[in-house]
Amino acid sequence: MSEPILKVSNYNIDFWVDGVWYPAAIDMNFEVKPGQVLAIVGESGSGKSTTAMGLMSLLASNARTSGSVQVKGVEMVGASATTLRQYRGKEVAYIFQEPMTALNPVYTIGFQIVETLRTHFDMGPKEAKARAVELITMVEIPNPEASFDKYPHQLSGGQRQRAMIAQALACDPGLLVADEPTTALDVTVQAEILDLMRNLRDRLNSAVLLITHDMGVVADLADDILVMKDGLTLEYGTADQIFNRPNHPYTQALLASVPKLGTVAARTLEPSEGKSAAPVLKLENVEIEYPKRGRIPAFKAVQGFNLEIYPGEIVGLVGESGSGKTTIGRAAIGLLPISGGKLEVVGQDISHASQKDLRSIRRQTGIVFQDPASSLNPRLPIGESIGEPLFLANIAKGDELNRRVEDLLDSVELPRSYRNRYPHELSGGQRQRVGIARALALTPDLLIADEPTSALDVSVQARFLELLQGLQEQLKFACLFISHDLAVVDILSHRIAVMQNGRLVEVGNRDDILKRPQEEYTKRLISAVPVPDPELQRIRREARLAAK
Repeated sequence: MSEPILKVSNYNIDFWVDGVWYPAAIDMNFEVKPGQVLAIVGESGSGKSTTAMGLMSLLASNARTSGSVQVKGVEMVGASATTLRQYRGKEVAYIFQEPMTALNPVYTIGFQIVETLRTHFDMGPKEAKARAVELITMVEIPNPEASFDKYPHQLSGGQRQRAMIAQALACDPGLLVADEPTTALDVTVQAEILDLMRNLRDRLNSAVLLITHDMGVVADLADDILVMKDGLTLEYGTADQIFNRPNHPYTQALLASVPKLGTVAARTLEPSEGKSAAPVLKLENVEIEYPKRGRIPAFKAVQGFNLEIYPGEIVGLVGESGSGKTTIGRAAIGLLPISGGKLEVVGQDISHASQKDLRSIRRQTGIVFQDPASSLNPRLPIGESIGEPLFLANIAKGDELNRRVEDLLDSVELPRSYRNRYPHELSGGQRQRVGIARALALTPDLLIADEPTSALDVSVQARFLELLQGLQEQLKFACLFISHDLAVVDILSHRIAVMQNGRLVEVGNRDDILKRPQEEYTKRLISAVPVPDPELQRIRREARLAAK
């Protein structure tokens, strides 16, 4: 048997908070051999990402570690800064959970990939640029030459994730630590990225430490699985054993929470809702264009888009990363101007509305942004972030405001004590729940949910979907639910709209789209969805590759 690339023994991580040491990872023991994929799964806040960050001493200054972490036989706990620099990026590469906060906003993505290459290899600028463009092409970012000169904010969420993956793969690392690598990716690109990671493993015999809440991705890629909760290892075994013969009740509950495509009864609108009422959101031949900026030419992101959403209705909007889904969502609440067509929100035409006109509209609309880390104010405790819409709208102040904030924290299943924590003190999934609480603070008529479950683990996601369904049935708000997770869209939506390259490809009720799709693009999307069954997923993957 070959020696492990990564060997973790009796590893502990604690954080010093308000005069007390809090354990985040307790007595961790695992190893990853060349050519092996180990997946760490568990709820948000269980210590998955913290464990991964600790391997290369990337934790905050209030953390302490003990035990042993060996990479190719070299001890990393207590290693010098010089040793860590040599191993970071080249021997151990990271794909971080939130690309917007991990990528440097003042440098182009091309510069950041070139910097990685030239730090670790003796390369000239031209050679490094050629390799960077090759990597950008490999992760399927459109127009690689032009994208080389784009800044992170000029890319969609999925494209930013792919840029980070390109940077991580640049040095052909011996160990790839992938923290939610497919969170922001649609299913077709996700399938390509998983093939890319599988190819890296096969070509270089690299090891992969995969941290994810997507059990379909785990079934597709993992050889072994480690289940974590509250910093503890609950179960550790092969993928076949964990999926088919789980021993721990928590693992069994986790697998039972995984949404499966086509297993939920279709949702229908109540007679009092739907098309007898005026639409809450109406888009007629809408066009949205991003103007020319510097060397970046004008770009038409959406064209000829038609959609109506009625009171009490949830419409799922799906499509590949960069297809224009988020652009539609932002335009729907006046965050982006439209360049053509007509846009009505809550009965008001906002096609050419002023900022003053939009102020009243925004009291009746809410949005959950895709990237919770960059949408929350890092200087405000989360209690203030959640209460801010209520305070600014003069709905609640003082004790009443405090009570409403606590009720909203309860509704998204966060402890009330978290109201005094700052965003950086929460996990990715916990930050997403804060964003959801803030969006629902004003009980809006229209909720735009842009990938609201992308950062949530399956058990929290299942509870959140129940919560959103309950709130939506109680408050009767209309919802545009933007997601790349077709199983989640399947659970929630009354109708589904499919987008490709800024155009509406297909729209219909849930069963028509998922079970009887008309367009080839929709069929391709559905066939790329990973299923939480290793053997079935292998058969689906081989069929998909054979059909190429």
